[in-house]
Amino acid sequence: MTSPRRIGVAGLGATARCYLAAVEELPQWDLVAVCDQGPPAGSLPRHVAHHTGHLAMLAGADLDALVVTGPAGTHAELCRDALLAGVPVCVEKPLALNPTQGRELAALAQARDLPLFTAFHRRYNDRVRALLRRLPVEVPVRSVVVRYLERIEEQVGDDTWQLDPAHRGGGCVADNGPHAFDLVRQLLGQVRVVDARVVRDGRGVDRLATVWLTAAMGAEARVELDWSHPGETKDVAVLLADGTEIHADMLADHPGFRASLRHEYRGLLTEFAEVVAAGRPAHRDGLSALELVADTYDLERAERFHHLDWRAAAS
Repeated sequence: MTSPRRIGVAGLGATARCYLAAVEELPQWDLVAVCDQGPPAGSLPRHVAHHTGHLAMLAGADLDALVVTGPAGTHAELCRDALLAGVPVCVEKPLALNPTQGRELAALAQARDLPLFTAFHRRYNDRVRALLRRLPVEVPVRSVVVRYLERIEEQVGDDTWQLDPAHRGGGCVADNGPHAFDLVRQLLGQVRVVDARVVRDGRGVDRLATVWLTAAMGAEARVELDWSHPGETKDVAVLLADGTEIHADMLADHPGFRASLRHEYRGLLTEFAEVVAAGRPAHRDGLSALELVADTYDLERAERFHHLDWRAAAS
C-alpha cells in the first residue's frame, strides 16, 4: 500500500474546514502542517505543525502538496512560492486576481513540471456527475443554463474579506463565476463570452449578473449569478439537440447549510491525489475560468462606456 502523501493547508478560514474534514477521511493524505496568522479555529492533531508564515511551512514541513485557501489576493504569491519550492498546489478559485497573474503561474507550473490544480469542487457533486453520465455520446448539447444563486452574507461566515472586491477581485462574477463557467466548460468545452448584463449596488459591487457564452460548434450557455438571492439555488440544465432536457440540482439530497460540500471536497482531494501521483499538468482549467471572468468584466465595461457615450451624444 502506498504511504499517504504529506499535505499542508495555507489559510484556516471557513473553506479550509472542508479540506481538513476531507483529508481526515482520505487515506491518500496525511495533514502535517497548516499556516495562518491566527490560531486554528479548532483542535488539530498533535503532529500537525502550525506556522504563521507560508515560507516557514514550505521550508520546514517537507510537503508533498499544498492546499491554498483564504483571501483570493494571496493566492498568486502562495502558489508561486510553493511552485518555486517544488511543491504541487491545489488552490481555491480564483487561481489569481487577474489573467496576467494566472498566466505567470501557469507558465511557472509548466516550467517546473508541477501540478497547479484549481479546486472546482462542484465537478465532484454527485448530481452533476450523474448528469454527465446521462449525456448520450451521439446527441450533441444544444444549450446549457447554470444558476448559482445565494445570499453571500450567509455564506462567508467569519471570512468577511470575501465581501471586499479588493480582496476578492470583484463581486458575484469573480466569486461564483469561476464555478459556473467551469461547469459550462465541462459540458461544452472551450467557450467565449458573447454578452453580459451586470447589476451593481451603490458601492459598485456586482451583485447580479447574467452571462451568455458560445462554443465553437454553436452550442450556447447562459450563466445566472446572484449574491442577493433569498436562500440558495445551484443547478444545471442541459438541452440536447433532440429536445431532451436533463437537470441537476447540486443541493438535492444534501439538506442543511453547505451540506453538499463534504462529498464534493472528498472527491476533489481524491482526484488531486491522483494528479500528484501521476504528475499530471493541471493549470489550464483555473486559467480558463479566470479569463472568462475577466472577459465578462471587460464586456460589461465596454458596454457601460458605450451607453455613456451614447447618452452624452444624445444630450
